[in-house]
Amino acid sequence: MLSAALAAAFLSSGAQAADVNMVLNWVPTADHSPYFYAKSQGWYEEAGINLTIEAGRGSGAAAQRVGAGFSQIGVADMATVLLTKGQGGDAVAIMTVYANSPQGFYWLKKSGITGPKDFPGRSIGNPPADASRVMWPLFAETVGIAPDSVNFVNVSPQAKLTSLKSGAIDITSDFYNEHDLKVREFGDDLGFVAWRDIGINPYGNSIIINGAFLNDNKELVAQFASVTQRAFAACVADVEPCLEALMSEVSGLDHDNQVDQWNRIIELMTDPTTTTVALGAFDPERMDADYKTVETYFDLEQPFDVKTVYTNEFLDEAIKMPAR
Repeated sequence: MLSAALAAAFLSSGAQAADVNMVLNWVPTADHSPYFYAKSQGWYEEAGINLTIEAGRGSGAAAQRVGAGFSQIGVADMATVLLTKGQGGDAVAIMTVYANSPQGFYWLKKSGITGPKDFPGRSIGNPPADASRVMWPLFAETVGIAPDSVNFVNVSPQAKLTSLKSGAIDITSDFYNEHDLKVREFGDDLGFVAWRDIGINPYGNSIIINGAFLNDNKELVAQFASVTQRAFAACVADVEPCLEALMSEVSGLDHDNQVDQWNRIIELMTDPTTTTVALGAFDPERMDADYKTVETYFDLEQPFDVKTVYTNEFLDEAIKMPAR
């Protein structure tokens, strides 16, 4: 990994910072604040990286874009990364953000839905590239319903709540970090099931790198990982400067909602590996299990060795998540 001294030497030598595009899984919210914080502090620039952060349209789309080399870096749900790899995409995860799956389904109890067994015949609204839609066959199999028993409706991330409230859809998928917003909106009428609570807990959002870019730019990737891991640790310690950096660049965000989100995100970031090995570290046994799950429930066009799709080599083991 490049040291700070080497990075300084790189810049003082007159070398230009490398232009790097990072595509997010969705529009920026609290879970993306560390990238904006590090950028606002000049950390990426100091590391020789001119980082452009781009809003995404779903984990599936982000994984495909990075896998095809249209973006060098991205954020995507790890299951969709495995699927993309199986389709010939070239992406490698260098850090997990959500060590626990953030996936969940929401509905209104007044609709008569009491749980997943009542989903058949109902409509689920989410974007086409939403990770929960990609992984739906696994969920359906786990809860014992037919995968083709529901009707998927294309709904933008911003329209999920209004569509649920209006009755345009019966169910929507969303990440756990938005949980408090829905509780405030719907109160006791809100129904919810977390995937991890029914035994589906694959790795969630992770930072991925295009494989060819990684092979050609290992020192640059090491610098990016170092800065990003440090930024996440800083935001865990004190999220306010991070939210300030986020909200100065992204309009329409409510501060208190973002604080609630970040508190949920800390739950998702915390597991035995991130608290004992390193913040952002993958557990090989869990990755093996995630691969077997995807291999079982989906048609991998090109089976692969799961060890080729993730690495912990760029993480500083001195930086860990605090034990809860």
